Amino acid sequence: MKRLTGIIGGLMVALTVQAEVTMEKVNFGGWPNSIRLSNGAIELVATADVGPRVLRLALPGGENVFKVWPEQAGTKGAPQWNIYGGHRFWHAPEDKVRTYQPDNEPVEVVWKDGVLKLTQKPEPKTGLQKEIEIRMDPKQARVEVKHRLRNHNVWAIEAAPWALSVMQGPGRAIIPQEPPSKDLLPARPMALWGYTDMRDPRWTWGTKYIQLQCDPENKKAQKIGIRNSPGWMAFQGKTALFFKRVPFDAAATYPDFNCNTELYTNGDMLEMESVGALTKIAPGAAVEHVETWFLLKYQAGTDENEMGDKLTPLIQGLK
Repeated sequence: MKRLTGIIGGLMVALTVQAEVTMEKVNFGGWPNSIRLSNGAIELVATADVGPRVLRLALPGGENVFKVWPEQAGTKGAPQWNIYGGHRFWHAPEDKVRTYQPDNEPVEVVWKDGVLKLTQKPEPKTGLQKEIEIRMDPKQARVEVKHRLRNHNVWAIEAAPWALSVMQGPGRAIIPQEPPSKDLLPARPMALWGYTDMRDPRWTWGTKYIQLQCDPENKKAQKIGIRNSPGWMAFQGKTALFFKRVPFDAAATYPDFNCNTELYTNGDMLEMESVGALTKIAPGAAVEHVETWFLLKYQAGTDENEMGDKLTPLIQGLK
């Protein structure tokens, strides 16, 4: 294993390079059947006890960038839905019954050819089955996360895969504004919820970026949805920048007034959400939704111009 400073997009970024991915069984937070993946540059923990869930993402030996609720750690078999934390997989549009189906039972785990696959049993009330495939790059702090939603009903279901990363605050989410244009037509839709307060000081409505601060002392919920054609979102935490590429298809229709990314915060957590296209899923068929994650020891700054100077070449270098 080598530790060095590398250049990504013309910027100096701390890297750790190793030539393979290792997998081991661990006890994480009271979930004894958890799986740790590491390549020396990044480490990840998922669990077979509930889910499918990714519970930890960190630089080697570093702090977990995902929030996990300590009072729910190790819980399984509960009749109600639990938030747990980490990265979870839902289906949209949001519904009090359909969306909040419990994921408290063990999942099937397959580790093959460097891919970790976590498969939930079909949900009894929806007939939908969730599956997550995780492929860690053998050298870089890069992880591909494929979300697969399969329809086990005998009729078609319209739904969209929905991937939610619950980030540990304090920190701030960053979403790009649309590229400048002199077009006479609108550039993007933005969805507001009944509790969204655009004057809340946690929002920064910038020229280049929209930012949402995660403040542990402020427990008032905030949420927006955005049509995000640049296809990325980021979270600047205390010690690392979590960056993820998300899908965008200009011809697709997305939930929540056609938004493919959403932000939600409440207290010391912030959810970075990406949503797939609304699709009629035929009986036996499945839809897929892929995110690509990067985790860097990096500080983006707070001034918009400084952020742009740093983020633009960095993003161009993250493939």
